[in-house]
Amino acid sequence: MVAAASGAVRRNVAACVAAAALFAGGCGGATPAADSAPAPAGTTPAVQTPTGGPSDSPSPSARSSGRSLAGAVVALDPGHNGGNGAHPEIINRQVDAGTLEKACDTTGAETNAGYAEAAFAFDVAKRLARRLRARGIRVVLTRKTNSGVGPCITRRAAIGNRANADAALSIHADGGPAGGRGFHVIEPASIPGYTAAIAPASHRLALRIRSAFRAGTGQPYATYIGSAGLDTRDDLGGLNLSTVPKIFVECGNIRNATDAARLSDPAFRERVAAALETGLVRFLRKHTE
Repeated sequence: MVAAASGAVRRNVAACVAAAALFAGGCGGATPAADSAPAPAGTTPAVQTPTGGPSDSPSPSARSSGRSLAGAVVALDPGHNGGNGAHPEIINRQVDAGTLEKACDTTGAETNAGYAEAAFAFDVAKRLARRLRARGIRVVLTRKTNSGVGPCITRRAAIGNRANADAALSIHADGGPAGGRGFHVIEPASIPGYTAAIAPASHRLALRIRSAFRAGTGQPYATYIGSAGLDTRDDLGGLNLSTVPKIFVECGNIRNATDAARLSDPAFRERVAAALETGLVRFLRKHTE
């Protein structure tokens, strides 16, 4: 989940937004994971590093082929991390999110039964990674476990940038009002000097994911945020700092009883992974031509 905010207010009261992130519940409203901040005395938080490396960078010919996805690169960013809540001194650190300062990372939301958004996001990311790799797509993950801390939103963006990903997808489950349900896709606003270059491709990615997700999961568009399953944000560091096409998908409202039951079901999570695979493949077949 990522906390909602209005465009004009976001930039004018950046400090207030950042401070509120320290206490807000749910996706985007808890505590950050610093890539460079020292661990607290007597503890050694797990360091999250991306999978893959320079040796498996795709060749130009592989990435330019419209007939095969072998060699295409996708960055998967499962939101939050299971160890974030135990290290507020790390994840509450303020970082530059492009248009404002925000907490380095947050704990995320959870169902009334205690199923955490971080666990959901990581499970879906693993399922999706397996599917994409079976197609020959190189997958880079922003974290390899659900027991570590972070990484910080700045590093999450940097991992996709460094991999020169053809598409980057941040996976979440929103912590919205209990009476609202459904999924939505968050795309970056076009911000000169930040996202202007990637906004058009990110919009195309958002449309592919929205269409495939609705068809593949049966989830309705969110009833409480955005418009027809889409929302545009200029206050998310993971989007603002990206130099590759990137979106967030909030797969449902984890605070709603109906959505929570679905998100907690492994069979539904497999459907989510399959739907996201479909949307990514449709985007990649056009983007890598």
